Amino acid sequence: MKKYLLAVQFDESAPWPSEQGLQEQHARTAGVTEEMKAAGSWVFVGGLLPSHASTVVRPGDGTTTMTDGPFAETKEQLGGFWVIQCDDLDQALAWGEKCALACGSPIEVRPFEDAQWR
Repeated sequence: MKKYLLAVQFDESAPWPSEQGLQEQHARTAGVTEEMKAAGSWVFVGGLLPSHASTVVRPGDGTTTMTDGPFAETKEQLGGFWVIQCDDLDQALAWGEKCALACGSPIEVRPFEDAQWR
């Protein structure tokens, strides 16, 4: 089986959902996660704090610099992710579609390199 990252692309410039909207979204995504577990595809899931909570560590000339904020200033940031295992890309894309519908955000489906799982 191959492993895939399903990355939630969150638009931080859009209005934040209401508390009820967040609860409904969490219920939908939890439902998809439970479906993944039942199918044997689930490996890991995680939500992330907004990008302003991040710190970027950059190497250069044998030293590092640290800056607050996201790696790149973009409209969409990584908001959360699932790591799944599937037989093929088509199966991963089907999970990506369910995740996009559940969380209401674009999902980037990206395979892991096989060497990472030795």
